[in-house]
Amino acid sequence: MEWRKYYMDLMFVPFGLVTILTYHAWLWHKTRTQPFTTVFGRDADGRRLWVPAMMKDIDKKNIVAVQSLRNVIMGSTLMATTSILLCAGVGAIVSSSYSVKKPINDAVFGEHGEFVVALKYTTLLTLLSFSFLCHTLSVRFLNQVNILICTPQDAKSMVTPEYLTGLLEKATILNIVGNRLFFSALSLQLWIFGPLLPFLSSIAMVILLYNLDFVTGNCTNDVDDFIQNGICE
Repeated sequence: MEWRKYYMDLMFVPFGLVTILTYHAWLWHKTRTQPFTTVFGRDADGRRLWVPAMMKDIDKKNIVAVQSLRNVIMGSTLMATTSILLCAGVGAIVSSSYSVKKPINDAVFGEHGEFVVALKYTTLLTLLSFSFLCHTLSVRFLNQVNILICTPQDAKSMVTPEYLTGLLEKATILNIVGNRLFFSALSLQLWIFGPLLPFLSSIAMVILLYNLDFVTGNCTNDVDDFIQNGICE
């Protein structure tokens, strides 16, 4: 049957992507239910305290607030630029002939017909495009916060700390999603050289991200107990 030509691609590549998706679903669940066990939960708690602190004494802390937000904007801009440059490169490869890739394809495992090659680059282009979209939207929300956080405080003002905290949360979530899509696209790039490499790269990426996303030690979920007990031991 025709599908038997693609059995390695159908087995390794989807399993690698499912591994990444399963890890992030579990990470989201842990962040929602046990926020102090993950870096994202602690960062979110810090942002909820940071915005009111900046707005309370903005005359003295305006430079700190603007520079902090500017650093995040620069990071998102860099990732957006990198994503769109890679999109342009992938688009150039797709629009060119497949003759350049034939010597490479002859040296790898898995199917390397025209359909599979087109599927590889289309999937890669889609992930990088969504990464670019998330980062540009993140920059948009960060620019809003950057301007509004320095507005004069008034009792009737609709620019409240809760409103700015919500904008900052949206920008942060979009930044995180854009970064994770970019990491997945980098792993999927190895599919060009065969289906086994993206699978191994996905497993290695999950192990690496686990060590970066979770706080080591026994962390309590209750805020009062956390304050009394201190940092994770």
